[in-house]
Amino acid sequence: MFAYYFKLGLRSLRRNPILTALMVLTLAVGVATSMSTLTVLRAMSGDPIPSKSDRLFVVQVDNQPAETPAAQAPNDHLSWIDARELLAAREGLRQTAMYAVGGVAEPEGEAGNLLINGMAVGADFFPMFDVPFRHGGPWSADVDARGGTEVVLSADFAERLFGDEDPTGRRLRLFDREFVVSGVLAPWQPMPKFYWLVGGNNRFSETEEVFIPLSTALANESSPNGNVNCSGDGPEPGFTGLLNSECVFMQYWVELEDADQRAAYRAKLAGYIDAQKALGRLPVGERSRLLDVREWMAEQDVLGDDTILQTLLALGFLLVCVVNTIGLLLAKFTAHAGEIGVRRALGATRTQVFQQYLVQAGVVGAAGGLVGLGLTFGGLWLLARQSDEVAAVAHMDPMMLLATVAVAVVAAILAGLLPTWRACQVVPAIQLKTQ
Repeated sequence: MFAYYFKLGLRSLRRNPILTALMVLTLAVGVATSMSTLTVLRAMSGDPIPSKSDRLFVVQVDNQPAETPAAQAPNDHLSWIDARELLAAREGLRQTAMYAVGGVAEPEGEAGNLLINGMAVGADFFPMFDVPFRHGGPWSADVDARGGTEVVLSADFAERLFGDEDPTGRRLRLFDREFVVSGVLAPWQPMPKFYWLVGGNNRFSETEEVFIPLSTALANESSPNGNVNCSGDGPEPGFTGLLNSECVFMQYWVELEDADQRAAYRAKLAGYIDAQKALGRLPVGERSRLLDVREWMAEQDVLGDDTILQTLLALGFLLVCVVNTIGLLLAKFTAHAGEIGVRRALGATRTQVFQQYLVQAGVVGAAGGLVGLGLTFGGLWLLARQSDEVAAVAHMDPMMLLATVAVAVVAAILAGLLPTWRACQVVPAIQLKTQ
C-alpha cells in the first residue's frame, strides 16, 4: 500500500505545479539554511580525539605578578622554566611541551627556498595524540635527550618534496641545519587543532609541515612563531634570556592512564607550585589548572557565540518555513476535498486517507531535500567566504548529506500532520452533494 501511496504522491507533484513548487522551494530554503550552519556547528563542536579526550590535559601554571586579580585566569601557556621542571618530573603516562616554530626549508632541486610552519615537540607527542604515519615513525626518547636532528613531515609537504616515494632516511635542510626524515604522517588534520589552540586563525588550519624535537629547537635557538607573553620588564636579551625568563610561549600536555588520576596529578602540581613559591617564584601561588580536551576547547572559545547565534537563527527560519508549508499543504489538500469525499464514500477509512496524504507530504519533503542539497552547498560556500577558519570546516560529509534529506522529509511530515488530519475530517455526504 505504501508503494501505491508513494506513486500517488509523485503524481501529485505534477498537479497544482505552482503550489507544489512553492512548497518544495520553501522547505528547500529552510533546510539549506539550517543544515549549512549545523554542518559548521558540528565540525566546530565535535570531539577531535574521542578515544582519549578525557585523559589528555593541558597544564596551566600561573606565573603572573602578585598583584594579578584573583578572578583573572592563568596564562594559556607555560614558561620554559616550568615546562622543563614538569618534563623532568615525568608524571603521567606521556607528556610533551611544544611551541610553534617557523623558518626556511632548502629542498634539493627546488627553484627556491620554502617558508614553512613547524612544531617543536617531544617524542610523546605522536602516540599521545594518536598521530598516524604513512612512512617511518616518530623519533625515540633518546633523540629528545641528546637533541638529534630527526624530523617528521606532514603528508602534503612530503608529497610536494618527494612525490609518492618513501623519504625515510633522506636528508633535508631546515632551519639552517640538516635533518634526517624519521617519518611521514598519513593525512591528519584534527578539527579543531586542539593541541595548539593559539589565536583565532590557526585552530582550523592545516597540519604543520614539519615536526622537530623540542630539544633540537631549543639548542638551535629557534624563536617562537607565535604569541610570547611577558610580565614585568621582560626577558634579558637573546634566546637564552627568553628561556630563563617568566615569558610564556609553550603549551604543555600530559596524558594520564585514566581520568581518575586527575586529582592525584593535580595534587602533585600543587606541590610543585608551593615549592617554587618558596624559592621566590610564582607569587600568586596555587592557581594552576588541569583542563581536558573539551574543557580546553571551551576555554579557548572554539565554538564562538556568533556560530551558536547563527545556528539558532537558522533553526528559527526552518520553523518559519515549516509553518508556511503547513499553510500551503492546507490549500493543496483542501482542493482535493471532493476526491477525498468520493474515496471515503467508496469505503476508504480515515486511517487510509491519513496515510495517503501523509505519504504525499513526505514526497514533497523528499523533493525539498534534494533541492535543499544543492542550496546547502551554496550556503556552505557563502559561509566559507566569512573567514579562513569557517572555510576549513564548511564541508559536507556523507552523514550530513543524508541528514539534509532526512530533515526535509521529517519537516514535511510534521508540517503535513495538521493538513492531513483536516483532510480526514471530510464528510463524504456533503462533498457528494456539491459534486
